[in-house]
Amino acid sequence: MLDKLFKPKSIAVIGASNKSYKIGKTVVDNLTISYHGKIYPINLNEKEINGLKCYKSILSVPGKVDIAVIVVPSKNVPHAVEECGNKGVKYCIVITGGFKEVGVEGAKLERKIFETSKRYGMQLLGPNCFGLMNTSIGLNTTFSPIMPKEGNIAVFSQSGALCATLLDWAYREGVGFSKFISLGNKADLNENDFLETLEEDDETCVILGYLEGVVDGEKFIEITKRVTKKKPLVLIKAGKSSSGARAVSSHTGTLAGTEKAYKAAFIKNGAIRAESMEEWLDAARVFSTQPLPNGDKVAIITNAGGPGVIAADACDTYGVSLANFSHETIKKLRDNLPDTASIYNPVDVLGDADPGRYGIALETVLKDENVDGSIVILTPVATTRPFEMAREIARVAEKIKKPILASFMGGTLTDAGIKYLEEHGIPNYCDPGRAVACMKNLIKQHQNTERVEEKPTIFGDVDRKKVEEILYQADKPNVGFMDCIKILEAYKIPVVGYGFAKTAEECVKVADKIGYPVALKIVSPDILHKTDVGGIKLNIEGDESIIKAYDEMMVDINKREPDARILGVNIQEMVREENKEMIIGVNKDPQFGHLIMFGIGGIYVEILNDVSFRIAPMSKKDAYGMIREIKTYQLLTGVRGERPVDTDCIAEVLMRISQLVTDFKEIVELDINPLAGFEKGCKVIDVRMTRGN
Repeated sequence: MLDKLFKPKSIAVIGASNKSYKIGKTVVDNLTISYHGKIYPINLNEKEINGLKCYKSILSVPGKVDIAVIVVPSKNVPHAVEECGNKGVKYCIVITGGFKEVGVEGAKLERKIFETSKRYGMQLLGPNCFGLMNTSIGLNTTFSPIMPKEGNIAVFSQSGALCATLLDWAYREGVGFSKFISLGNKADLNENDFLETLEEDDETCVILGYLEGVVDGEKFIEITKRVTKKKPLVLIKAGKSSSGARAVSSHTGTLAGTEKAYKAAFIKNGAIRAESMEEWLDAARVFSTQPLPNGDKVAIITNAGGPGVIAADACDTYGVSLANFSHETIKKLRDNLPDTASIYNPVDVLGDADPGRYGIALETVLKDENVDGSIVILTPVATTRPFEMAREIARVAEKIKKPILASFMGGTLTDAGIKYLEEHGIPNYCDPGRAVACMKNLIKQHQNTERVEEKPTIFGDVDRKKVEEILYQADKPNVGFMDCIKILEAYKIPVVGYGFAKTAEECVKVADKIGYPVALKIVSPDILHKTDVGGIKLNIEGDESIIKAYDEMMVDINKREPDARILGVNIQEMVREENKEMIIGVNKDPQFGHLIMFGIGGIYVEILNDVSFRIAPMSKKDAYGMIREIKTYQLLTGVRGERPVDTDCIAEVLMRISQLVTDFKEIVELDINPLAGFEKGCKVIDVRMTRGN
């Protein structure tokens, strides 16, 4: 835990200054305004700063120093860190930039200060960071002129500029924070360290994060799975596009990671992903003010039909269920609302509704056990009294502890009501769709808290020793087809009948054993695309046909690839039974480990791009979730008289593949395409595999 970092008794500012345009001056100013511990400015040329005695070196400071904030030029940082180590400082916050974000020389400098800190048992925040805040003790080591009020939202960010922007927004909106952390280049302390601390922080109820990459993906998932069961974790992950990834690299020198891997990681850990600053801040507001619902059923109250329809459409988009009211609720609404009002969900209280009518409708639906939360929409018309309406909503919110989100639409006419709502902890969203999105986040977090962790499925009938023998005797990264098939068989993954031959006569013997029809596929380390050179022959029936196909294949390849080394041919069973072709792929992501893909396969996989991803190891829930997630899932269930596919068999194959790559981390790529799915069972038709170190 980082207790001394957030609650230091003494702080030194190395590079403190009396010059108003210097960061060292701003940091000292911020500390002297609200921090009550000991402050030691360090500067060779100053005697006093803000009435505080200035020291020429941290080594001349009397007593202990818990934190050193370093704002000297980058070339002087190594010396400053060395002196901090000699002084026994526990933490260094290096605000100075000019490290790995600027290139190779900067990276060397960063490595040097990291190694120095480790030698002395210190921990570094940064370099190239904005600093940190702890509002509960008035600690502000940043160079922001704004100190937010106390609150229950903690923020960590890789972007210092984003920190400054968020602080400015929070100050204007009156939003409070508990902790504020700028990660910078993450030479030492990183998101995982702070997530573990914030997990146990009683002052923090909501965690926001801006990430451009993670340092240890597997540990990140492990920690965030724990965190999200206790507290909402809302993350912006930047660098998901190719251009964004390049910008990330130039910004912090951080490996951005693949977008698909991060999506899979967020599914696994329960984090809520914000796609924009607006979504990020909306989520912060709703989680810091509203209770979690007990389910996903929502009631909409509106004084206008159009906005009510917009909200209902948004519910469908975000997967939020409109509640079905009980008979008692419908009767009470019918008795208390005008005859022309809509008493079903969405409830339309009509344009002339006064605050009392709104209050009755809202209180009535929230008392219904079928309703888990409500969205209240108001449009400004001549009879609307937004301030009184807001007061009535706040009254109901105080009485009934279910989430209530407001959408007071318009501008000038609703300002007073919006201000009253937000002063009483009820967030307002000018667009009903934004309110629905926030309700969805509340629902997801409720599901996180109820989540029962399902352990990965482990099969006891696999032959690890056989796979070890095959993988360790391979002298090249690409594992041969026959060896791939044997590896799958060792893990009880069903494959088509197969064999290997070097001559036409051997082909006949193998085909007779497998049973016709069969396919022939050339085996050559020099031929990547077999179809292009005539290296595949399909639907071969009978001994004479297979001899003819073999001869034709050799002639075609000799014409098109005369220098290719031919090792022989693979003979495979041709599938007769009606089936659907699917693909299963594995790629070893540098941050999160093995990323498993599933989708519709065959020749159209790259065109359709209809695939889902999970991170190994996978549970049964993960496997079935992958299958149901693809857009063409209904094709697997059987449409227009077609037979359904055995999804139980497919799910088992996914779980066995997950176990295989978890057991053998040296498998860096695996591609099964196609996997033929039948009404009963499934079979691997083609497979490729790459082994790493």
